Amino acid sequence: MKTPSDGKQVKVKAAIQSGRHGAWRSYVDLVHGRQTPTRKVVGTELLTFLIGGLSGPAGLLLRKWLYPGLFGATGRNLLVGRNVTFRHWAKIRIGSNVVIDDNAVIDAKGISNRGITIGDGVYIGRNTIVYCKNGDMDIGPGVNLSANCCLFSSNDLTLEPDIMVGAYSYILSGGEYDPTDRETRFVDQSGLETKGPLTIGTNSWLGARVTVLDGANIGRHCVIGAGAVVTRPIPADSLAAGVPARVLKSI
Repeated sequence: MKTPSDGKQVKVKAAIQSGRHGAWRSYVDLVHGRQTPTRKVVGTELLTFLIGGLSGPAGLLLRKWLYPGLFGATGRNLLVGRNVTFRHWAKIRIGSNVVIDDNAVIDAKGISNRGITIGDGVYIGRNTIVYCKNGDMDIGPGVNLSANCCLFSSNDLTLEPDIMVGAYSYILSGGEYDPTDRETRFVDQSGLETKGPLTIGTNSWLGARVTVLDGANIGRHCVIGAGAVVTRPIPADSLAAGVPARVLKSI
C-alpha cells in the first residue's frame, strides 16, 4: 500500500488551502512536484500557455515537437489534443504512437509514487481523467479509453494490453474511506484506504458506464456488460453484467 507520511498532502483541496509554503510553492507542489527546478516549472508553464490550447494542425504539430521533453520519458509520434492537463510531468512516461484527445487530464501527483506509464498505441479519449493520489498506474500497449472515463489510483492500477474501456466508465484502485473513524469527517480523510492492487486482464472489453471498484480484479479475456458495477473479482474468460456484476457465462 502506498501511503505518504501525510495523506492530506496529496489532496488538491488541502494543497491549495494549506498556505504553509505560499501560493507559488503550493501550486508547484500540486502541478509539478516539489523537486521540480524553478526553471523547468517556468518553461513548462510558458509552453503550455502558448500552445496548450492551440487548435488545428499547428497546435498538434507544435505539441508533438515540444511536449516530449517535458515528460519522464516519451516515445515517437505523440499526439496531444487541445487543453490537455498534465500534472507531475516527470512521473509520466509515454510510449510511441499514443493519442490523447482534447480536454483529457493526466495527473501523476504524489509524494512517493512512481507515477503513470502509458504503453505504445494507447488512445485516451476526450474528457477522460487519469489521475493518481500517491498511487501508480500502468496502462498497457493498445489500451483504448473512450471519452469521459475516469481512472484513479492510490495504490496500483494495471490495465494489461489491448483492453477496450467504454465511455463514462470508472475504474478505482484505492480511494476507500474509513467509516469507523468517528473523529475525522469523510471529507477530511485522505481517501488512501485500499483493498490492494487492481488489475484488468488483457483482451477485455468493458462496456459503457462500467464501474470497477477497489480490489475487484478482472481476469483476461472478459466482457463486462454496460452499466455493470464490479464489486468482486471476475475470473478469466467470463461474461459478467449487473449491479453488482455477476458472471453470466464463460466465453
